[in-house]
Amino acid sequence: MHVIPDIQAIWDILEAVADPEIPVLTINDLGIVRDVQLHSDGSVEVIITPTYSGCPAMQMIEVNIKAALQENGYEQVKVTSVLSPAWTTDWMTESGRQKLKAYGIAPPEPGSADKGALFGEERRIECPHCGSGNTRLVSQFGSTPCKAMYQCRECLEPFDYFKCH
Repeated sequence: MHVIPDIQAIWDILEAVADPEIPVLTINDLGIVRDVQLHSDGSVEVIITPTYSGCPAMQMIEVNIKAALQENGYEQVKVTSVLSPAWTTDWMTESGRQKLKAYGIAPPEPGSADKGALFGEERRIECPHCGSGNTRLVSQFGSTPCKAMYQCRECLEPFDYFKCH
């Protein structure tokens, strides 16, 4: 199947590529797709930035990008990872943040600075289950390296917090 190259169609296809670790998010929700380029030879290049340099999901994301585009008629697909500028949770879409919360994961706070730590204050993360800010850090390490484990002191439910970068 041969398709007429169309940048917007490629972005639309990428909108359906799920993150392998948090399948309610797409790679576009995460903001890891930096650019899409069409080359004169008809090939497509998708430029991505990993959420962090050692992210184990990036190889699967690359495979999924190639598969999604090839299934839609784009035969020559190259995925290029760039590390600079470094990915930040500020690149996540508002839709992605809402999807995380609905899934039971506290979305990252805007900005990456946590100045409260300078004064020995606990970070207040809103519980995605009941909305309370009365939460406590259980572990800096959650179900994946990009998440921390918290517990709500009101509803007592544990939850992941998507760490800020």
